Amino acid sequence: MDAKALLRDHPDWLAHLESLGGFDLAFPDDLASELLRLTVPHEDVNAVLAARPQPGTPEWWLAERCVHSLVSTMGSLDDPPPFRPLPELDPYFYVYVYLAALPHTRRYHRELGVPEEVSWATFADLGRNMAVHRKRHGTGGLNAPQWFMLHARGLLFELGRLQFNRCRLGTRTGTAVRAAGLPVGPGDPALGVHIPDFHGPLTPEACDASFARARSFFPRHFPQERQHVMACASWLLDDQLARYLPAGSNIVAFQRRFHLLHRLDDADTLGFVFGADAANPAALPRRTSLERAIADHLAAGGTWHGRVGWLRF
Repeated sequence: MDAKALLRDHPDWLAHLESLGGFDLAFPDDLASELLRLTVPHEDVNAVLAARPQPGTPEWWLAERCVHSLVSTMGSLDDPPPFRPLPELDPYFYVYVYLAALPHTRRYHRELGVPEEVSWATFADLGRNMAVHRKRHGTGGLNAPQWFMLHARGLLFELGRLQFNRCRLGTRTGTAVRAAGLPVGPGDPALGVHIPDFHGPLTPEACDASFARARSFFPRHFPQERQHVMACASWLLDDQLARYLPAGSNIVAFQRRFHLLHRLDDADTLGFVFGADAANPAALPRRTSLERAIADHLAAGGTWHGRVGWLRF
């Protein structure tokens, strides 16, 4: 495999990586224990160990520059080009990229005074997203490898049931927030809100606790930024769900926290809810009230969307 040839369909990414040069890679001495600490599923551990990239190979060249991309933009709201899930790479390639980057992220967390328990809860999303990959595809790998860039660059933190990342308001959301009378607009700092899978019910009490933690965490550790708004883009905010779910459902309660804005057409509702079963939309299971709502709406000719919403910090 020629690493540069592999990236020629992504010229912006290739130019970015070439401009960086190499970076010294180091992996934990007790790699198996580190993987388990990061909640990597047990059935993936041996396969990850066997996939370790070797110096002098194209995979090593690419890994050096991917890690450099993460470390050189640590804490910055200006995003580098996202990692791509290239089929030519080993399914666990990006696991090693993140293993090599995490010591630098831990150092950044310590400099900010982030508690150890928050750091490790945040990093455990690596193993969770490997579990999501298996849920969706039935095979080992890392789901959406670009997603963990937020964690590794010190932008995202898990605070109880929810995750929050430092970001900037987009054009449409920022314009709507400004029109609502807040002193911010497109490009201004904000917090993104995320709802991780495999983390128990989305109860109002758990969400209250997470929002409360966020409202103390970010001013304490990022005092240079004044937050006014939290924003969320998720299939969970599709207000069509309220037609099917009980009024007291956790999802409906979560939606009511937000001022809902525009729809998104690429929310992948089926993938989030059904995993690998989404491959056959005509035969979706109906094991829960949520699954019945999603499947029945589709069977009636409906379409599901994501939705953007915001609330005051």
